[in-house]
Amino acid sequence: MKQPAVERRRNLAMRRQFWWADLPEETLLDLRLCDLGLTTAHGQIPAALARLDDELARRAIRFRPHYWLSEDWFSPDGVPGIAIPFYLAHPRLTRLERRMMHEVEGGNVRWLRRILRHEAGHAIDTAYRLRRREVFGSAAVPYPVSYVPRPGSRRHVLHLGHWYAQSHPTEDFAETFAVWLAPNSTWRNDYADWPALRKLLYVDEVMEEIHAAPAPVRSRKHIEPLRESRMTLRQYYEDKRACYDTSETGRYDQRLTQVFGSRARYPDRPAASTVIRQVRPQLQRLLIRRSRLHPYL
Repeated sequence: MKQPAVERRRNLAMRRQFWWADLPEETLLDLRLCDLGLTTAHGQIPAALARLDDELARRAIRFRPHYWLSEDWFSPDGVPGIAIPFYLAHPRLTRLERRMMHEVEGGNVRWLRRILRHEAGHAIDTAYRLRRREVFGSAAVPYPVSYVPRPGSRRHVLHLGHWYAQSHPTEDFAETFAVWLAPNSTWRNDYADWPALRKLLYVDEVMEEIHAAPAPVRSRKHIEPLRESRMTLRQYYEDKRACYDTSETGRYDQRLTQVFGSRARYPDRPAASTVIRQVRPQLQRLLIRRSRLHPYL
């Protein structure tokens, strides 16, 4: 069946706009970020932002953050908005990010929604100057270069993983807000006997207080926008890989390959996914019992 004329024209326009999408990887890597021609209107981003807007509306929250593309996820101090990484705006760049970094932060629908709720928490924190309240600790505490999480602690909610709420008071607030905002959240039951419940009740109380009020901080600036970055994709990934040091991940991959091997070379060996599915119930019970981990995690 032939494509409708309107769809053919749309696809042709997209190919012209993103002429770089079919370039060989080595050629693509020499392209500057500012030359990608991407905005938050591309890729899976519009649907995710519409979902976040709906979630805020369900809570009758008047405030809406503004969005722009940048090199990474962040919500800057003094600006109640959200920077979204450029690689989520086009599938070719998403694939490149996964190949270079072994994962894509926000690369699936569920993960993307979780990150946006978290960043919305930062934006609301900034917009209403909520960090001045001390329930979560002082926002003036310097961000640590690294932190050692306490898996058994019940003083923080669990949302993004890596016990991220434990890293800093502002992250604690953003994570707590995200748990509170999630549709059909059962946080009252999930955290009923946790000290973290006090923080959730605080967020619930504060949102009821400010939900219809105009935000005192209204800056609509774009900090480090993609359109101003003269960095090439090659330099971006050289810097990023040096920062995150993916060599350890590579060593784990090698060890796992030694255990499970290639299905072509070792057809009798079970796939890793098969093993995980088989032991998942026992593993989950073991972790919950011995580490006092939240069942969700």
